[in-house]
Amino acid sequence: MILISCDGSADADAAIDRAARLMPGAETLVLTVWEPFIDAMARNGGAMGMGYGMTSGYGLADCDSIDATTRDQASATALAGAERASAAGLVAGARVESRTGDIASTILAVAAEIDAGVIVMGTRGHGNVKAWLLGSVSHAVVQHADRAVLIVPSTALSARRHSHVHGVAAHA
Repeated sequence: MILISCDGSADADAAIDRAARLMPGAETLVLTVWEPFIDAMARNGGAMGMGYGMTSGYGLADCDSIDATTRDQASATALAGAERASAAGLVAGARVESRTGDIASTILAVAAEIDAGVIVMGTRGHGNVKAWLLGSVSHAVVQHADRAVLIVPSTALSARRHSHVHGVAAHA
């Protein structure tokens, strides 16, 4: 079983495509992680820099409505990823999981639950400083995984890195 983490980005699409090329016909679960609104507010200290006091303006019905919309968007992302995986030759299903702790921990928990042989995910390709400041889900998964992890750069990132390596080699 392959677990593919999918956030709808070009990086996630590249990961799906690469998994299909490397492991055609494999049973696959495409996972999208979403975060409940109140958890996001608490984690970020409030939306748009607003403190906890601003969350009091949101009623329970508002939070439920926001969560339903966010969960629906996550479901659409997972389904689109599974459709892409199926079209590429994988036997794919979709799953949406509420974030528990950080995103990497959620991915690892689902991987353990389904006994995934490999976790496949894209990378955002941030520069070293930006990655250090923002953190990296793929880095955290690699650091804490008890199973194989395949990190796939997006096509654009791959092309930039390829031209950089070959440009440097040509001047050496």
